[in-house]
Amino acid sequence: MITATRLEAAAAAVTVMSNRAEVTDWSARYFGQWWNASSVEASSVCAGAVLAADVDPEAYAALTLLVHDGRHTDEVEYARHRMLVARDGEDIIATSPDEAIAYRSSPASGRLTLSGVGAMELSLAAARLAREVIRGQLLQDGWAVLHASAVVRPEDGATLLAFGGKGAGKTTTAMLLAASGWQLLANDRVLVRPTGEQGVEAVPWPSAAAVGLGLLDSLGWGGAARGHVKDGGNFHPTQHDAVTTALLAGDFTPLWETGKRRERKVQVFPDQFTSLFGVKLATGGRAAALLFPRVDADASPDLVDGPVPVLGDGDFMSGTTEDRYPDVFELAGGVDGGGRRSARDEVSARLALLPHHAVRLSHDVDASAAALRKAAEAI
Repeated sequence: MITATRLEAAAAAVTVMSNRAEVTDWSARYFGQWWNASSVEASSVCAGAVLAADVDPEAYAALTLLVHDGRHTDEVEYARHRMLVARDGEDIIATSPDEAIAYRSSPASGRLTLSGVGAMELSLAAARLAREVIRGQLLQDGWAVLHASAVVRPEDGATLLAFGGKGAGKTTTAMLLAASGWQLLANDRVLVRPTGEQGVEAVPWPSAAAVGLGLLDSLGWGGAARGHVKDGGNFHPTQHDAVTTALLAGDFTPLWETGKRRERKVQVFPDQFTSLFGVKLATGGRAAALLFPRVDADASPDLVDGPVPVLGDGDFMSGTTEDRYPDVFELAGGVDGGGRRSARDEVSARLALLPHHAVRLSHDVDASAAALRKAAEAI
């Protein structure tokens, strides 16, 4: 039986189809409310972008053999896996031996076919590429991808965008405001486009959110997360086993990778923000203000006077800053992964006209939340 899940974001759409329901169920769960996922009859799908992902070991073997038949191949890293890419006429073909998945992309028709051995590996790959199909359509339609977290005020759609490098506090800002009644639009990146004379509209970029154990507990979500795991529930499969063990033990001490200043975090599915933590998700909004958080563990949280940063290329997820998913299947039609230069420049110019607030945060969650609410109340 073939099942199908349709995803829609702004004017972009793709239908994921599979001979295994868990593949389409995964996309439905992963994109859910953020990208208006809905089940459709497979027999009704006759137009538009289609991603067909089947568990079919024979098709995987045949396509892999085609890649290796002596034609020119390029080796790339895609989603941290080795992939061999080649051409078959106008089609792009590829094989990923680590995942046991083979790919065929037909840019002219908008059809992408995946054949694999394992349902879980195929589910992950199909979701990744479905997101890339949506992004490709939006990029060609004048959207850009900001490296920012975002929350939306439910009454009017006003959206706060939080910027900063790794560890600056983008996730902390989004989670604290989401816990205060704002709707979560994005954890780490957000799609934006100029609209009207001066506006900037935003839609989500669905992804699992990495939330530190300490922050999770401070937000009052630790008990729900622990109960979920104790009852046999899971978080996203990218979560490290040590984090799951800590949750089971009720230990919310931050976990750090050996020899690195990188924290191991809880990897939360988008739908789990609502089901476990009571946080509502937003499907869109309009930019209203920019926040520039900075975490200073020992300082008092507050708004910070003085000049605030100016947006630059590093605040967009361009091809130079986002290389986990190179566009080997030509889904973006040659547009840079962060959007056309004209789109990025126009978004930057419009965002520059909005209120900017530098906010100092600390490990005092209540005081940090109060400082963020103070900034939010000004818009």
